[in-house]
Amino acid sequence: MTENKAILSVRGLKKFFISGEGFLFSRGGYIRAVDDISFDIFEGETLGLAGESGCGKTTTGRCIVGLEMPTAGEVYFRGKRLIGAEKEQLRGIRRDIQMIFQDPLASLNPRMKVGDIVAEPMAVHNIACGKERKERVAELMSLVGLEPKAKDQYPHQFSGGQRQRVGIARALASAPSLIVADEPVSSLDVSVQSQVLNLLMELQEKRGFTYLLISHDLRVLGNISDRIAVMYGGKLVELADSSHIVSHPQHPYTRALFSSVPAVEPGAKGMRVLLRGEPPSLLNPPSGCRFSSRCSMAEERCFHHSPPWREVEPGHRVSCYRVA
Repeated sequence: MTENKAILSVRGLKKFFISGEGFLFSRGGYIRAVDDISFDIFEGETLGLAGESGCGKTTTGRCIVGLEMPTAGEVYFRGKRLIGAEKEQLRGIRRDIQMIFQDPLASLNPRMKVGDIVAEPMAVHNIACGKERKERVAELMSLVGLEPKAKDQYPHQFSGGQRQRVGIARALASAPSLIVADEPVSSLDVSVQSQVLNLLMELQEKRGFTYLLISHDLRVLGNISDRIAVMYGGKLVELADSSHIVSHPQHPYTRALFSSVPAVEPGAKGMRVLLRGEPPSLLNPPSGCRFSSRCSMAEERCFHHSPPWREVEPGHRVSCYRVA
């Protein structure tokens, strides 16, 4: 992290989806995918957003880049309000915020040549033209480790790792400041994952990018994130410096997550925390702590009142009554 200045601030963010349950015969409801979360991302850092499938982390990322319209809350980029901003102002800000998607094949237009895919953000944001644009495409492809001559090929002609590099090149085309990377290596072979992650780290060092890195893989987040935020059931439950949260997780869910990560050292042993039950329904979430039905430490108030999101020590926030 280069400096302690927020590039992005999220305040009270909510995103509810209308449920299809009850169609024709009974009343449906709302799926509370993201339910009142707040955090900052600082200039030049990598903030890891962790949690199991369905916890709301991808929806959070999509709300930030504008692919989903939040139900409530505010998102500020360098102090400028994104939600409800004027179209022209928003257009300029969107150039500064780009996304790398989880599935590189699904996120690339199969009918477009790779060179055109990389150039598309430049056309949208009126960046360069003609020969200069072609030169920038070639430069970006080289930057992510692809041969510039591959610009005339189609996505299906590339391997999964190469397609993800195309996706990264496309995200870089508008020269953004903030990149939201949604599970950028989860669909890749293990042998390719480290290559793509190393590339992201190298690009950050060279270009000073700020990342929101969304992943369920705590080994990935622990290795390359400056801070880690943990989500559960649409809520943030813990946020702290990466090294601190890895060595001293406070929330019971965070402890369970880290206990499930295989030890790197041969013969290393740790206390495995087994979770009982199933994650809560986001259509009908519990009135208290979202984790209460699976928590061995839960007390009566945990089932009826949602614990506050509070700072337990400098830079370390937790939502749990049992954490002093």
